Amino acid sequence: MSDQPTREKTVTVHTAGTWTEAVVIRGLLESAGISSPALTTSDPFPMREPPEGTSGVEILVRESQSEEARRIIEDYVDDSEIVSAEGSSDDSTS
Repeated sequence: MSDQPTREKTVTVHTAGTWTEAVVIRGLLESAGISSPALTTSDPFPMREPPEGTSGVEILVRESQSEEARRIIEDYVDDSEIVSAEGSSDDSTS
């Protein structure tokens, strides 16, 4: 993948609830060959997590890669929900 600048439009494909989730999703996209601009800010005192009441951290990709990126993110979110549900189930049958 080239790091050369492109004039292609970027689109938001997902809004992560936390900074950590955004980093994980960007990693998944990068491993699939989909570039996503770094999570940077011009704020001189950036926060690791978005402040309460904000909409989260946007994941941006090139418009031409947006469909594939959404599919990857959807699979990740579905898998995360399954793991979360399995981890929170109460198996006390004694």
